[in-house]
Formats: sequence, structure tokens, C-alpha cells
Amino acid sequence: MAKLTIQDLDLKGKRVFVRVDFNVPIKDGKVTNDLRIREAIPTIRHGIEQGAILLLASHLGRPKGKVKPEFSLAPVAVRLSELLGRKVVFANDCIGPEAEQAADAGQPGDVILLENLRFHPEEEQNDADFSRQLASLAELYVNDAFGSAHRAHASTEGITQFVKQSAAGFLMEKELRYLGGALESPERPFIAILGGAKISDKIEVIENLLGKVDRLLIGGAMTFTFQKSQGIGIGKSLCEDDKLDLARDLLARAGSPSRILLPVDAVVSTGIEHEAAAHVVPSDRIPDDELGLDIGPATCSEYAKIISSAKTIVWNGPMGVFEKDAFASGTIAVAKAVADSSAVSIIGGGDSAAAVAKAGVAERVTHVSTGGGASLEFLAGRTLPGVAALTDK
Repeated sequence: MAKLTIQDLDLKGKRVFVRVDFNVPIKDGKVTNDLRIREAIPTIRHGIEQGAILLLASHLGRPKGKVKPEFSLAPVAVRLSELLGRKVVFANDCIGPEAEQAADAGQPGDVILLENLRFHPEEEQNDADFSRQLASLAELYVNDAFGSAHRAHASTEGITQFVKQSAAGFLMEKELRYLGGALESPERPFIAILGGAKISDKIEVIENLLGKVDRLLIGGAMTFTFQKSQGIGIGKSLCEDDKLDLARDLLARAGSPSRILLPVDAVVSTGIEHEAAAHVVPSDRIPDDELGLDIGPATCSEYAKIISSAKTIVWNGPMGVFEKDAFASGTIAVAKAVADSSAVSIIGGGDSAAAVAKAGVAERVTHVSTGGGASLEFLAGRTLPGVAALTDK
């Protein structure tokens, strides 16, 4: 790590502003999935043990800069109290008198959760005055919210200009270690698996990975833009016609045809809702009135063979419309192949994280990223503002 981590800081008796990612689903005032809260526990426990006064801050949903009770973090404070086995103080605002009083009353080992940062429009505007007010609550800053590190907001970037030291929390450090390690010094063979609907969402990822991976396995609807660029009929399958030249260029740049692998068969139907009509055809024989909605069994078998020989695997994006059971087999087969492999396996958040959970293999992969958008930008070789802003070692 080129940046300071929480272990480099002297926390004893200090007020520490910790940016966490508690953007969790809440129904009827209760947290329905606490994975993101649990991921932050090691950083929080370390702060407690070191005698820090912890001020936790997060966004929740998109309240668009207005106070909306349904986006309150109060239910999160309740769940965090249960997970820690100790009372978490909840402050009804993240700046101003309420936040200041909670911070002033804090004793070493106390945990205070501030109200939703996005109740203030200045958070997303990265407003300097708002950043200064957040920073005034603490002496040190820790960012443990990898899922928000690709955004230059007040709590991820602006605040760092007004505190003595800014460091990565344990979760942030883990994310950077796995993703950074895969890109900078992977054990080979290094395989990337990319799925999802659009090439346009993954252009920079494909371009960045082409020079680093041994094989790139393609799935999802972006397959059809690649296929159409090669003059192959795709029926009614989703295609980005304005990206055909780009797809052709990427295949040419790959050099060897075995560098970028496209599916050899597909599960097709007359529509996403028509699960009963699903059947398998070779990739180059999709009927004119049907569309591809998953990779087929021959592709699953071919991909599994390549995955089994890998030493490093990065996977981002599902192989098909995995929310529908008739079109989930490809994604689940890939998830199981990745879990069965002895490789270091890194799952890039979002839909891919949901896919390994659906396949029941989340515990058997090396690392599931908590940040879909952030991991995508990292894999594309972009600088993440929330990481760049941390203090250099």
C-alpha cells in the first residue's frame, strides 16, 4: 500500500471520522441485508480497541439533498449496535449542533453514527465549506468505503484537505490489495470474465485488461455486438450498432483469436418473459425472431476448462439474464467453476456479487468486492478520487 492505513495512525483518545458504506436495503424500518455493515466491523473494532472516538458517516439511497425519513440511517445504528454488542449513539445530522454535541460528548471507545450525508446537497457537490464542517468533528480521517471511492464527494475527497492525516480502513485496504494485485502482479494464467449488457459500459475495462490478461472470456448481451461485428447473425439479440467498429477493433487488437473468447452456443427465446420457450442453439444460428439470453452448455463447459487452469481470475458481469431461472444456468455454471478453481478469484461487485450469492458459492471465492462501480473504474485503470486523496506513506 502506497497510502497510510488505519494501522499507521495513533488513534488513542483521538476523534476519528470514518467514512463507511452503509448504503444498505431497509424495509419497514429494518435492515434486510447487513453485509456492508459487517464488512466495516474490523475497522470499527480496531478503533474501539485503540481507544478512539469513532464518528461514522455514510450515504443511503438518493434523497437528492433533502431530508427524507425513509433514507434515515437510524435503523442502521440499531443493527450496528446488535453486531457490535454495544450501544451506538445516533446523531440526527452529520454537521451542525447535533453532530458537534455528539462528538464533544464522545469518550474513548464510543461509536457515533451520523445521519445520511446526502441529506445535504453539498455532499455530492464536494463543497469546501461542507467538507470543512465534516472535518471539524475529528482530528483524523479513515476511508473504509471502497464502494464510494470513485466519487469525488465531500466525505470521500473534500474532507481530506482539512484533517491532519487520512488513511485507508481494513476493507478499503483489502479491496485495493486484491484488485491492485490482480492488475499489477497476477499469478498466471490470468483470466478475466466479462459479462453484462453493453460493451460501452466495459470499453475501458476491456482495453485496460487486454494488455494484462492471458484470456478474456465474454458473456452477457455484449457478446452480440462482438458477433455482429464479425458478420454473424444475432436475431433480435441486444446489440449496440454504434459500437460495431469498436468491437471489431478490440478483436483485432487481441491478436490471437484465443485471447478474447466468445460463446459457441446460446440459450434463446422469443422474449425475456418467455422462459418456457427457452432452447439452445449454436451462437451463429440464432433464429431471426429470437434473442440470446444466456450462454449455452457447450460454452459453459469450454469456459470451465479454461477457468480450472487459471491462477488469477477477475469476474465482472453476469453471463445472461440471471434474474430469470431459465437464463441463469450460464452465470451459475461460471460461478461454480470459479469457486472450484484454486486460483485467486476476485468478483467485481454488483451483479457478479449477486450471482455468486445466488449460486451459493460466495464463501468459496477469494474476494467479493463491495463496490460495483468502483471496482469497474479500478479495473479500467482509472484513478479513484477517494483513494488518491489519502495520505501517502
